[in-house]
Amino acid sequence: MSVVGSLIFCTDCGNLLDKLGAKDTIDCRICSKSYPASKFANLKVVTTSAEDAFPSTLKMNRSSVKTTLKNDDLGEGATIKEKCPKCGHDEMQYHTLQLRSADEGATVFYTCTSCGYKFRTNN
Repeated sequence: MSVVGSLIFCTDCGNLLDKLGAKDTIDCRICSKSYPASKFANLKVVTTSAEDAFPSTLKMNRSSVKTTLKNDDLGEGATIKEKCPKCGHDEMQYHTLQLRSADEGATVFYTCTSCGYKFRTNN
């Protein structure tokens, strides 16, 4: 008998043998060779696979999604009349990003145009 992974083959004819059953032997249907079932009772099967063995369209497109932002990516932002909590200046710039799940509000990032103080709020 020959074992490849969890498959058991007959060594005489190469036929794939049936799974272990209630019988004490495993019999080949082609050549009638008989193998004791006790040889396979404690058979451990370990399988491994490489990450690229299961290609995924989502995984391939993941590299095209930007996951980090630089200050240059954000630009100036829109200017609004909002009081800075640090210096009291009444004008701030803001921009929004969707950082949480899609069913939650966007995160608003504020920057004071006077002192540069930054903070954020979750809508």
